[in-house]
Amino acid sequence: MRRGRPCEGFPLSFPTASSEASSVSHPLAPYGWDDAWEAEFTPYAAQGLLPGRVVRVDRGQCDVAVPGGTVRADTEFVVPRDPMKVVCTGDWAAVDPGGDPRYVRTLLPRRTAFVRSTSSKRSEGQILAANVDHAIIAVPLAVELDLGRVERFLALAWESGAQPLVVLTKADLVPDPTGLSYLVEDVETSAPGVQVLAVSSATGEGIDVLSALVAGGTSVLLGVSGAGKSTLANALLGEDVMEVQATRDADGKGRHTTTTRNLLVLPGGGVLIDTPGLRGVGLWDAGQGVGQVFAEIEELAEGCRFHDCAHGSEPGCAVLAALEDGSLSERRLESYRKLLRENQRIVAKTDARLRAEIARDWRLKAAEGRAAMEAKRGRIR
Repeated sequence: MRRGRPCEGFPLSFPTASSEASSVSHPLAPYGWDDAWEAEFTPYAAQGLLPGRVVRVDRGQCDVAVPGGTVRADTEFVVPRDPMKVVCTGDWAAVDPGGDPRYVRTLLPRRTAFVRSTSSKRSEGQILAANVDHAIIAVPLAVELDLGRVERFLALAWESGAQPLVVLTKADLVPDPTGLSYLVEDVETSAPGVQVLAVSSATGEGIDVLSALVAGGTSVLLGVSGAGKSTLANALLGEDVMEVQATRDADGKGRHTTTTRNLLVLPGGGVLIDTPGLRGVGLWDAGQGVGQVFAEIEELAEGCRFHDCAHGSEPGCAVLAALEDGSLSERRLESYRKLLRENQRIVAKTDARLRAEIARDWRLKAAEGRAAMEAKRGRIR
């Protein structure tokens, strides 16, 4: 689970403005305020600051829900060098009680954070949402299922500390109940320990169930463009709040309807963070998340003869045995290997010791390959 620390801020010296309301009746209760957040905020309340939840961030400013309503605040006092500590939708913040302009002075420690790697060549993470309890992964049934992408999203979701939930959108496009059940089963096989729910915003199928599942806590809605996230968000909200655009008939892809991450209060309880469609979903230090997604492979690996088995050609490999007897699919194993390699590369960019270990392993394998080739040549002579 990723946790944050309060950001460095401006010296705090404002008049005291204490709150006597309990967390249950607190104006921010609909946004997720609870006793634990109230305890975290105590020192800032003594300094006269207001608690607030960031509902939108753009261009160095953010909209923050505070007890008196939503205010616009500047984030210049919380601009750290670490991109993982910038103000993000879902953060709980300490805000100036008044003034023009208003400022976010500091952030409360994050309970969870959904992070992906950036598309730049530098080794940086990008935080998409903070303090999230449920990660809703929207997968459209308008196009062929990409199970590898589902597994990638799940790895990031598990690593964030949130509970993943896979939602198969546009279920009305699969009118055959048997065919739909097979699709759900395919995704369930790729998502051990995760609930998979087929929904249709057009017909209302599954929306009540989904509303009940996300009623407690904060949910983030994730997926590629054209997955139907904005339509799903409107269905959960009970009104057309998010703009919706049609997908292309040729490939089922959509344009970015949502351009910023927005936190919305749900009428049935809980809050929803809607995010723009993600073209790239790079892993970011998600080793535990990958292990969670491929729990059955990790469990099989415990039965391998060698503790450092690479599941390639080693004797006594339980993973390869499962592959041979059909209890493990080739696609699943290849996806596991791919995500492990990718995650290792990301971690190695910031871990000098790991880079040295990888280089040493490559040298060892190269030496073994040369030795095997020399031995083969000797036998031929």
